[in-house]
Amino acid sequence: MKNNFRNNFPIINLYKKRSFKSPVDTQLLYGDNFKVVKKYRGWNKIRIKKDGYVGYIKTKNFSEPIKSNFKVSVLKARLYSQPNFKKKLQKFLPYSSILKISYKNGKFAKFGKYWIKFSDLRKIQFKNKNIFKDIMLFKNIKYLWGGKSYKGIDCSALIQIFFNQNNKYCPRDSIDQEKFFRKKVNFKNIKKYDMIFWKGHVALVLSKSKLIHAYGPMKKVVIMDINRTIERIKRTANLRVTSIRRV
Repeated sequence: MKNNFRNNFPIINLYKKRSFKSPVDTQLLYGDNFKVVKKYRGWNKIRIKKDGYVGYIKTKNFSEPIKSNFKVSVLKARLYSQPNFKKKLQKFLPYSSILKISYKNGKFAKFGKYWIKFSDLRKIQFKNKNIFKDIMLFKNIKYLWGGKSYKGIDCSALIQIFFNQNNKYCPRDSIDQEKFFRKKVNFKNIKKYDMIFWKGHVALVLSKSKLIHAYGPMKKVVIMDINRTIERIKRTANLRVTSIRRV
């Protein structure tokens, strides 16, 4: 177990190389488990347990893995120093963080040395019947390459995070997601919650005419017309739709 750890910080960047100047490939959220593959001075090469993603994080005092029993079900859950609304902190846990609640006191629950509103949590086993039920939480959140929280999110994380929240596996990158979701759909049969893929990009269908995606050119998560989006991406990036997939 000495090489297995749990992220006990709200958000940690996973870098492609051992440098803060290196691209951020993804992020670990609070409670994410990982394995240290190799140690370097000031850096660790790790593998994230939930999706197998490999990269580098700065060495910190991480915790040992524990059995989490709750998960954050709001975009941004505030932490408190005591079970009192007046004792709020400027600390937050992002959506889909997992934690171990030790006990409950009124409207609050305790984990470690912090308190959190119990209404901001769901039991770890809870699953939405509709995987993408909470996706509108991220509307207008800024686009951030490698991001997967209220501070910023990218297109493939916007898909992956809802599978993770519902205790299901989903690859991190759109190219792998397109391979993983094998059920292909014809455009004329498109329906709500189908996924539209381009090379290096993915969007989620909301209706026959609308989609939602973390769109770099608009710098945020936006709802757009499907046909206009397809035309715009073809015109500006010279990319065509590669497939439409269904869960």
